[in-house]
Amino acid sequence: MNSFKSFLCLFCILLPITFSTDAQDLDYEPKILLVTAHPDDDALFSATVFKTTHLLNGDVDLAVMTNGEGGYTYSTIGNFIYGKQLDKEEVGREYLPGIRKKEVMAGGEIVGLRNYFFFDQVDKEYALDITIPLETWNTEWISNRLVNILKQQKYDFVFTMMPSEDTHAHHKASALFALRAVNQLDPEERPIVLSTTILRSDSDSTSYSMLEGYPLTKINREIPPFEFDRTQTFGHNDQLDYNIIANWVIAEHKSQGTMQQFMDVGNFEQYWYYALNDEEGVAKTRRFFDAVRSAPMYTNPNNLQEEE
Repeated sequence: MNSFKSFLCLFCILLPITFSTDAQDLDYEPKILLVTAHPDDDALFSATVFKTTHLLNGDVDLAVMTNGEGGYTYSTIGNFIYGKQLDKEEVGREYLPGIRKKEVMAGGEIVGLRNYFFFDQVDKEYALDITIPLETWNTEWISNRLVNILKQQKYDFVFTMMPSEDTHAHHKASALFALRAVNQLDPEERPIVLSTTILRSDSDSTSYSMLEGYPLTKINREIPPFEFDRTQTFGHNDQLDYNIIANWVIAEHKSQGTMQQFMDVGNFEQYWYYALNDEEGVAKTRRFFDAVRSAPMYTNPNNLQEEE
């Protein structure tokens, strides 16, 4: 295990050295903030984040709204990994916040996350009603902190989870808080905000348009979504693809048994343009995803000479 981690660290260190920004068309180094609900939701963006940090010299930060303690329900296998009865509510709620922070940071090391902003709101239970987190979380503090982070970091993009009717209330709330924070900035300071989902194939689609009652969550369906295909191949005989990266991230979340069932499930990361954005940002977004898709993958560390 130690030798594998050493290899992984070397792999990640060498990636940005091997390719310069000449490998793509961007004239800037992109900065992105991911805003999620739980300490495993960032797996949604894995491939795009990996290519941004390792191949485009970009910076990606993560803001996580909850402490993840509600994940005790799925921690039965994790009991054997962590030596605690995590699937018992009182034990899980005590220990999972710390455990899941370590897990998300281990996954973040793989994809190259830079900073983590933990908001530590109580992950009480699964629900669909967005009013539950809006009424129980420290909403004013969350909003103020997000606004300050955005002002200080000056991101190019903010990625949220898609706040569809059938998704977890925490997912909806995390997206809404991100949108509200961006909306509080002066127009010239606002990053481009994108709503993210994962699909099995490029023929799949989402019917999402807006979360009823929350107009800030409306996406511009006249603008086609921006996509990254995780099945894009590279390496020897094209035997590797970007689902491997996503699977590595998922595998770090050993306290969450059902999380492992998402391996190889989603092949297309799809990013929709929120209506909040200025339409002038469409061209910038298109150039960014063109660069993500086209940036060549690392193949030879330091251009070592092949043996005869």
